[in-house]
Amino acid sequence: MTSRTGFFLLSGVLALVALICVGEGVQLIATGKPLGIGLGLCAFVIPVVGLWFLRQTVRFGRDSERLARELEAEGGLPVDELERTGGGRIDRASADAVFARRKAEAEAAPGDWRVFFRLAVAYADAGDVPRARRTMQHAIRLHRTTGADAATSGVAGTVGKPARSSA
Repeated sequence: MTSRTGFFLLSGVLALVALICVGEGVQLIATGKPLGIGLGLCAFVIPVVGLWFLRQTVRFGRDSERLARELEAEGGLPVDELERTGGGRIDRASADAVFARRKAEAEAAPGDWRVFFRLAVAYADAGDVPRARRTMQHAIRLHRTTGADAATSGVAGTVGKPARSSA
């Protein structure tokens, strides 16, 4: 199952759960009892939170894909230079070497969204998905605030340098 298929499947399940929650909330409010009304109102909050998370995930995916397309058009997408084991897994030493190089690039150009995009890919290759996501979000913010070509003109943004995990 691809990521997109899984995403759409889980989105459908979320929509179904949201409908069920709203239906149960309406029934609880219809009881007219204070406890039922309170629980019914809480049942309306669950779908709102779920839909907000879904929106944020879609927005993140759309924005990161837009950056990838722009970087590809510039010829700046990171190439897969990682060594792999016989089973196809990424070699840890190879991932660490690429990560160190990407981190140095990000420290040298703190306002360039392109280097943070590549650093996010290096984090993902090293297996640190939470930091990869935070770094990609940072690249998206830099792209929004500095514009697509501001990094080449020397405009720098604030950088929260992600730290490398020991795991």
